Amino acid sequence: MDEITMTVNGRQRPLQGATAHTTALDWLRDTGLSGSKEGCAEGECGACAMLVATPDDNGGTSWTAVNACLVPAAALNGQEIVTAEGLGSPDELHPVQEKLAEAGGSQCGYCTPGFACSMAGEYYRADRAPAAAGDEVCEEHGPNGFDLHALSGNLCRCTGYRPIRDAAYTLGSPEADDELAARRSRPAPATVPTDFSSGGGRFIRPASLSEALGLLRDEPTALLLAGSTDLGVEVNLRGRRAPLVVAIEQLPELRTLEIGEEFIEIGAALPLSEVERRLDGQVPLLAQLFPQFASRLIRNRGTFGGNLGTGSPIGDTPPALLALGARLVLASAGGEREVDLADYFTGYRQTIRGADELIRAIRIPLPLARVTAFHKIAKRRFDDISSVALGFALDIEGGVVTAARIGLGGVAATPLRAYATEAALVGRPWNVATVRAASAVLQAEGTPMSDHRASSEYRSLMLGSSLLKLYSSTVIESKEVSA
Repeated sequence: MDEITMTVNGRQRPLQGATAHTTALDWLRDTGLSGSKEGCAEGECGACAMLVATPDDNGGTSWTAVNACLVPAAALNGQEIVTAEGLGSPDELHPVQEKLAEAGGSQCGYCTPGFACSMAGEYYRADRAPAAAGDEVCEEHGPNGFDLHALSGNLCRCTGYRPIRDAAYTLGSPEADDELAARRSRPAPATVPTDFSSGGGRFIRPASLSEALGLLRDEPTALLLAGSTDLGVEVNLRGRRAPLVVAIEQLPELRTLEIGEEFIEIGAALPLSEVERRLDGQVPLLAQLFPQFASRLIRNRGTFGGNLGTGSPIGDTPPALLALGARLVLASAGGEREVDLADYFTGYRQTIRGADELIRAIRIPLPLARVTAFHKIAKRRFDDISSVALGFALDIEGGVVTAARIGLGGVAATPLRAYATEAALVGRPWNVATVRAASAVLQAEGTPMSDHRASSEYRSLMLGSSLLKLYSSTVIESKEVSA
């Protein structure tokens, strides 16, 4: 059994008294660092947020906020962590803590340590810069360059968000003697191969992709772990205890992003926040998806591979990727195969991926469709599970629809393509008559059910209205261009 150690608030600590299933939050609290709190145990409130040192593009380090309640403690072997206790002390507050206190950004204080860590992650963002004089600043970005979405995964139940926002917007830049700021210029900790057994479970971090594939070949019941934003919930709320977990999120072969002439290839274990940053709007449909996918805390760990690997019918990425015509590269010890995402899902949480396979990459064919949109119907604007999700990708030439792909989520046992609706659009003029006829077809796609999020009737109505909404937006855009 490997000895697991990690650096917490500048001090090296061994992983004592923990099992292979113990979360980082439980371990931190057991070691006396009780600033991190458990609010929901499923990554929706951010009370457990901590900072992890992750690699940046220039060989240095970024401080990335993540949910400690979802990350297995064993996954942090060799890594560096900062909790609210490591930011400052009662005698010498960190600038983030100081501004929160000055603005009255804490009342009961339960959520405050998590807010402080998420706010510190944005405070130390290397490319954060004040707005230039005369620049228009939107309400979700402060004059100091602070992106309010960095706090989207942190919930406050009593203070109210305005003083928290005010604290964030008054933050300056780190001082020259700020140790956490200086740490950014040095490389992040290297990934440490791990084999840890305790409490009836075994956690393995293979040293290479070939080793991981060999493990899957020899241990077909092994559970793959990427960002743990899904498995962490299963562990916390449903008591899931997999005998063997194989962590693959740090494998370099799964963290690539390449833009070629024929397709864009995205590594299956590259965190969604990283995908968003690296694409920088080059795939407009995904640019619409990312801000609506859970929260920044979740996107800092969550991956395309994990979202697709679970086979969930309500994941947000499948509808968008189906609309983009994405294909998956499945790898095993015997080689690779490429499959159309539309053929990947076979039943409720069932796919064609073999027990010895993992998703290595997602390929999005080029060129992209000219008209795209992602519609998410949910009770909250952000940080919520969708009742219905739709991805649209259309080509319109001379006022006629020449190609159409529509991906649906939340309306059947699997994500699916709306083939009947696509057929009702292709070859027809892009006008209100065509759209109304196709909307009636779209309303009947899938087999929506009623649950606590929405009724089947509501889901069908949302399907029918979504295409009209897309049409209206294209009409508005064309008027703006002509004007």
